[in-house]
Amino acid sequence: MTKKILDATCGSRTIWFNKSHPAAIYCDSRDEEYTGIWKSTNRDSERTCVVHPDIQCDSTDLPFLDNTFSLVVFDPPHLRRIGENSWMRKKYGQLGENWREMLHDGFRECMRVLKPDGVLIFKWAETQIPAADVWAAIGERPLFGHHSGKKSQTFWGCFMKLMED
Repeated sequence: MTKKILDATCGSRTIWFNKSHPAAIYCDSRDEEYTGIWKSTNRDSERTCVVHPDIQCDSTDLPFLDNTFSLVVFDPPHLRRIGENSWMRKKYGQLGENWREMLHDGFRECMRVLKPDGVLIFKWAETQIPAADVWAAIGERPLFGHHSGKKSQTFWGCFMKLMED
């Protein structure tokens, strides 16, 4: 099967129901495993975080040709302030000081490898940075989206690469 789906920032693939979908290529800048004791809701518990992408690469410089994928998923790290050894950092990564540039460049790369009329799904958690600041950084707003999560702080946005007239 030809790979038609790209997850440009797969992490531990937490948003995937099928974490090894045959039509998907999973990419991430990290390739690592962590096992440790982290605080859970009411107690400490052992947790394992596995980040093993098919291709280890930076989402701001994807190793694919233009117009390759029908669907691209972009779920970048969304936390700037987080403890060095926290579970959330291990699981999702951390944004650096240049987060605006990274999001802008990562979004542009995702759009570059997206086929005309292809769809980009952008997931963002607004716990520290509002989605409006993200849209300003990337220079576009989604066609539509939806808030979800316990406090409705996760935003799912849909973009489409439209053919130029």
